Amino acid sequence: MRILMINHFPLEGSGSGTYTKNLATQLAKIGHEVCVILPENSRDIQQYEGVRLHPVFFTDPADPAAAPEGALDFNFPCFTTHPRSLTAFDDLTEQQMGAYTAAFGEAIDREVRDFAPDVIHGQHVWVLPSLAAGKGAPLVLTAHGTDLMGYEKWPQLRHYADGAMQAAQKVICISADNEALVRKVFPRWGDKIVRMRNGYNPDIFFQKPLDRAEVLGRYGIDCGNRPVILFAGKMTRFKGIDVLLDAAAIFQRDLPDALLVLAGHGEERAALEAQAAALGLQNVHFIGNVSQQQLADLYRAADIDLVPSRREPFGLVAVEAMACGTPVVATNQGGLPDFVNSAVGELVNPEDARDLARGVTETLQRALADPGWRDRVAAYARENYSQAAIIRELDELYRAVAGA
Repeated sequence: MRILMINHFPLEGSGSGTYTKNLATQLAKIGHEVCVILPENSRDIQQYEGVRLHPVFFTDPADPAAAPEGALDFNFPCFTTHPRSLTAFDDLTEQQMGAYTAAFGEAIDREVRDFAPDVIHGQHVWVLPSLAAGKGAPLVLTAHGTDLMGYEKWPQLRHYADGAMQAAQKVICISADNEALVRKVFPRWGDKIVRMRNGYNPDIFFQKPLDRAEVLGRYGIDCGNRPVILFAGKMTRFKGIDVLLDAAAIFQRDLPDALLVLAGHGEERAALEAQAAALGLQNVHFIGNVSQQQLADLYRAADIDLVPSRREPFGLVAVEAMACGTPVVATNQGGLPDFVNSAVGELVNPEDARDLARGVTETLQRALADPGWRDRVAAYARENYSQAAIIRELDELYRAVAGA
């Protein structure tokens, strides 16, 4: 089959980008032809075996010289933040939104004509999939959760989401919480919803031995023999990093030697670094954005991984960490309770620094006392959330909507 995917963000740096990249590469591996339409603000675009990319170019105001010829003169918009763009959808002027939809509409029309997809798979119930309505191929959507945040924040843009939802034949929800929110926001279209768990890329995230000192040394961190606690994700409010830092001020009393490593970037990074300094936190390292391969090594080097989100639509980073054998402490909100349990870590209350500190202390002590736990955590992820099982389900869904 020929599958056209559309995403609002590049394939690196966001959850939906990783999701799209994983699906596209795995679908290509099993013989499908895949094309992805996506925004880019650099000439240097990473390529993926078997996947055709159709970029729509934008300009990063921090590096306008990197913009390809013909790029739109603004950066691609986001729901919260992205490592390569701090522009929000409501930052666009009416003229810019017109240019945005025109550029993607032209890209979609061209690929419908030249690629002739059997199925169009739009990421997010939002602007870009609405442009694919009525193009002659069945439309499947994945609701990622941040699109529902956008729907709540920006009523003036809801008509795009409503149009995408009306045009879609099926809408994939990635967790029980995600499904409940979609049903609440779009009660007319409940018959279109299917639940399909998210999955990690087993080609990148898996257990393997490594030199932990060497991995952390890449970021100027001298780990010695100290325990390592990791956070990885966008530095935006819903990720709960401010609560994590408050928790660190508590758990450092019992774990004075523990290292806290924070990987990622976003509009809150400067404020979070200032918060860490004001709290007098020791052994806290902000290391910025990392690649997927670098992230896998950080998971392997860490003793535990933290996902303190206020509400996480799914929580792919938690699954990736577990695939590398790293136990997870996560909040009991959103999609995380679907798969985080006492067998692989600990659930804690959101917005509760004391409960998070307790979870960190108890989980770290357990991890250090039971080295074999890592093998059991990795096996759980592999058996339940490896991309291979999800791809089979998606392949069946595509064939059903395409009548193949």
